[in-house]
Amino acid sequence: MASRDRGIRVLRATRAHLDALTDLFVPYLAFYRREHDRDRVREFLSERLARKESVIFVAIEGTGANASTVGFVQLYPTFSSLRLSRMWVLNDLYTAPDARRRGVAHLLISAARTMAVGTSATHLELLTARDNHAAQRVYESAGFCRDEQFCRYGQDLVRREEPVFSG
Repeated sequence: MASRDRGIRVLRATRAHLDALTDLFVPYLAFYRREHDRDRVREFLSERLARKESVIFVAIEGTGANASTVGFVQLYPTFSSLRLSRMWVLNDLYTAPDARRRGVAHLLISAARTMAVGTSATHLELLTARDNHAAQRVYESAGFCRDEQFCRYGQDLVRREEPVFSG
């Protein structure tokens, strides 16, 4: 799947995009105050691509030696019991600072939506930080609606050396 607009191509990421993707993923994590070693980030992304556990699209500006990766979106598949259907979680979206306000995020969201519809999904879901007002404006302008019906809860799980249950 490729999308082309404003001199920017959106492509499904492959291992060939791994280094450029890692270069964008490190500042993305830093934005959310999650500092990780570049090698660990690269390994994480490499595993997602190799195991086909996520779908990643990259936005590339220019061609040939002048091409640069200016954004990405990563989605994870899941299902909704309430909808009785497949859905996708738009887990990560990032645009390089010098490429912002040029429609890159909208191109990436459009590619994500097209892919989700192509898999017969009925819902695309995302989360963003409460104070990330710029992203909230982008998502709302792209047709996403804030959930006012459900409260979201989470629980961090700690890795244990020994099994919790034995038997």
